[in-house]
Amino acid sequence: MTSAQLEIQLVAVVVAVACALPGVFLVLRRLALVSDAISHAVLLGIVLAFFAVGDLSSPLLLVGAAATGLLTVFLIELLQRTRLVREDAAIGLVFPALFSVGVILIARFADTVHLDTDVVLLGELAFAPFERFVLFGWDWGPEALVEMGFVLALNVLVIALLYKELKLATFDPGLALALGFSPALLHYGLMALVSITAVGAFDAVGSILVVALMVGPPAAAYLLTDRLPVMLGLAALGGAASAVGGFWLAHALDASIAGSIAAVVGIEFGAAVLFAPKRGVVALARRHARQRVEFAEAMLAIHLLQHEGTPEALAESRVDHLDEHLRWERSFARRVVRRAERRGYVVTTDGRLLLTDRGRALARTALAV
Repeated sequence: MTSAQLEIQLVAVVVAVACALPGVFLVLRRLALVSDAISHAVLLGIVLAFFAVGDLSSPLLLVGAAATGLLTVFLIELLQRTRLVREDAAIGLVFPALFSVGVILIARFADTVHLDTDVVLLGELAFAPFERFVLFGWDWGPEALVEMGFVLALNVLVIALLYKELKLATFDPGLALALGFSPALLHYGLMALVSITAVGAFDAVGSILVVALMVGPPAAAYLLTDRLPVMLGLAALGGAASAVGGFWLAHALDASIAGSIAAVVGIEFGAAVLFAPKRGVVALARRHARQRVEFAEAMLAIHLLQHEGTPEALAESRVDHLDEHLRWERSFARRVVRRAERRGYVVTTDGRLLLTDRGRALARTALAV
């Protein structure tokens, strides 16, 4: 592995973790679409700040981008309060308008400056090692790595200092307000953090990958756990894994690094959707199948109990007639009988099913419910 490859992976990992941490709170607040709006709309803030200072390396570009991100959130919420449009429609109205204004300003007044939509949308991680951060004669590494290292540190610091407040405002805004906190202030503080993270990652990975990293790993972590600290850790780990995995996938396929990372994010999320222990498709299917069999066991016990001691008991309790009397498929009926026998609800004698005391108790409990 060359030093350039290592630096590209480090940049990707730092960007991924920096995006994933605030992304957890966006996913929990059902604000994932807002990250898409912010990541596009901040282009207008970058352009206006550049017009004001005339320097692409000025930190005021970050300030302008963060301010535009907050303006985006404010306008979306303002439209929502009118009750004339839903949240997704408000987002679809606000961010294309702000983004398009930024694109028009670039095309009209900054077409000779290296400030274009490709930088915002696509980025290029492969160029990260060539732009160095030199201070006091020392080469501190790629500019993107240093910049996003500061952003990551800021995200960790803010979340650590305001962890209880963010948790309370996320899960119970009413209680937070009653305890003297300001959910609105925390909300806009989080949006400012998202804006800073998004614009910091633009040059390296582009807004498309920023959205993928802010939503994908946190959404996958949300499916895997209900505990917020574990969710933050899993989101950061998932983001880092997707960054490294995406780099080597791009290396193997000779493809776009950002695109490969986004693809790996999608694969990780798809795996979580399928195999999450509680919320995954496989777990839900298994739970549904188990509940179906458990319900069928109760129905079998009720059926046998209702016919105990009656003239029809001999016919109604025969194993080979269950599919006819209970309208079950024969294979399913046999499966239910085998499970009921293992659990001690019934015993089979001469092809007939007889309830045990435990089976009678199950039937009576089911009838009582």
